[in-house]
Amino acid sequence: MQTRKSFITKLSAAATAITGLSSFKQQPMDKELKNIFIHHVYFWLKNADSNTDRDKLVEGLKKLSKVKTIQNFHIGKPADTNREVIETGYAVSWFVQFENGEDQASYQTDPIHLKFVEECSHLWSKVIVYDSVDV
Repeated sequence: MQTRKSFITKLSAAATAITGLSSFKQQPMDKELKNIFIHHVYFWLKNADSNTDRDKLVEGLKKLSKVKTIQNFHIGKPADTNREVIETGYAVSWFVQFENGEDQASYQTDPIHLKFVEECSHLWSKVIVYDSVDV
């Protein structure tokens, strides 16, 4: 027979588990992303071998992720893959998902984005941006 204390403890653990599960977003059955705006930026550092500069850029991107119109983001580095078609010369990639082009346009003038450029642009020698929308 359970004591009142063990029952409450188990009930509390179950409630926590259920709350945690309900916070997961349900993923659609179809893996194709539709009706979104993708903004993918690749950064080449002035000091290509500097982990300190890379870390500063990553920290700046983490701050930049606070822009309200960003739906999802990913900060990456070149994967350890080696084929002729793979570009691995960049130091950091910044993948951002917006609901639409208007949200991406407002991101460009958002004070957080402007501050990021001001504080971090001295770190990179080259930036390439790929923006894409649905076909």
